[in-house]
Amino acid sequence: MRRVGSALLGRRARRRWIHLVLGGALAMPYVFVGSILSGPLFGDDRFFGSFSAQLLAFALGLPLAAITALFPLTRPMSVAAVRALCGVPDEALADGPPRTRQERGRTVTWFTLHLGFGGIISGMTLGLVPFASFQLVLPLTVGVWDSWLGLPDHLRSSWTLVLAPVSGAVCLLLLAGCAAGCGELLARWAPRLLGPTPADRLAAAEQRAADLAVRNRLARELHDSVGHALSAVTLQASAARRVLDHDPEFVREALAAIEDTTRRTVGELDAVLGVLREGDQRASTAPAPTLAADLDGLLRRTRAGGLRVKAAVALGPGGADALPPMVSREAYRIVQEALSNALKHAGADTTVTLRIARDDTGLDLSAENPLPSAPPGAPADRAGGGHGLRGIADRARLLGGTAESGPAAGVWRLRVRLPLRPSD
Repeated sequence: MRRVGSALLGRRARRRWIHLVLGGALAMPYVFVGSILSGPLFGDDRFFGSFSAQLLAFALGLPLAAITALFPLTRPMSVAAVRALCGVPDEALADGPPRTRQERGRTVTWFTLHLGFGGIISGMTLGLVPFASFQLVLPLTVGVWDSWLGLPDHLRSSWTLVLAPVSGAVCLLLLAGCAAGCGELLARWAPRLLGPTPADRLAAAEQRAADLAVRNRLARELHDSVGHALSAVTLQASAARRVLDHDPEFVREALAAIEDTTRRTVGELDAVLGVLREGDQRASTAPAPTLAADLDGLLRRTRAGGLRVKAAVALGPGGADALPPMVSREAYRIVQEALSNALKHAGADTTVTLRIARDDTGLDLSAENPLPSAPPGAPADRAGGGHGLRGIADRARLLGGTAESGPAAGVWRLRVRLPLRPSD
């Protein structure tokens, strides 16, 4: 009984009933125009003539409503009303005016159905509620009604007084059931008639994919630039603190490297965050670090933190300047992340062997460092790790290359192959 009561008179049912009454209110101007057209047929020029004239006026008004539903703002207003009153999920409804003939046709169908069902339920509400209320209170107020109106004998009979409340309750339940049924039908039809088309859903999915790709790219850039800088600065400051008393020259180099690292990182961070600022063009004009222009500085700053780097670079004629710009940029980020991983997980007192070689078809990058010592049986400590390796794999994959990493023979090895002509 509770479920039935909720379905007939619950909060959702009442809100949908209000939505239907609004449809009936919207139908009234069209019914007035229809009554003007139907009046001569029945010889009655009143707005509300006979019941047959009212039905004809209602039937003539709906086509007029369908014509005015072609107005562009009809769908946005209908969608707003459905979202507020019918309990339909937001994603199931389309935004904005209809753009195609099919969408306009579905909007016309919805508007006509809304006004049609709304007019019927509004008429039933206006007629049945006073009638049912009269029947419910008739046994208690028969004397008052008889003195005022002079009730006929059949309304004063005992059977009428007994059955009147039952009839009134049945009428109210019938009205609530019709309102709940019509509201449920409109709620089910709303996604089909006011929802996005397959083309709209495809465009929305493509937009979400594009937004996700931008977010992933920003995440990679922030992780590689800021993460490397923080790791390098931390180790540089730690190394400088340890030798502060007996090696001031190294301290000066470490502080200079910290200054250079933070300055460059602030510039890179501002460029990356510029992508998030609407209308900010600095993200597209700020130069990104490349292998050709920034590899030497990256190695110098990393060594200033105490990490020993053995670099073997063989790029052939033209050197790094001959690399395609995209390959040079992504290769720099991969080398930066490889050194950052070594700083974080192997420590400053270790040696990284870095090899960069180019052949006719691609660029090979490799980095090796000894695995950090750990008690027997203890798992490798890579808390919070893994994002950089996924970023390296993403960069290689986007250029059509490959990336492999993992422990082998007591060392951690990273190997990346980037083609010189990135695939689409």
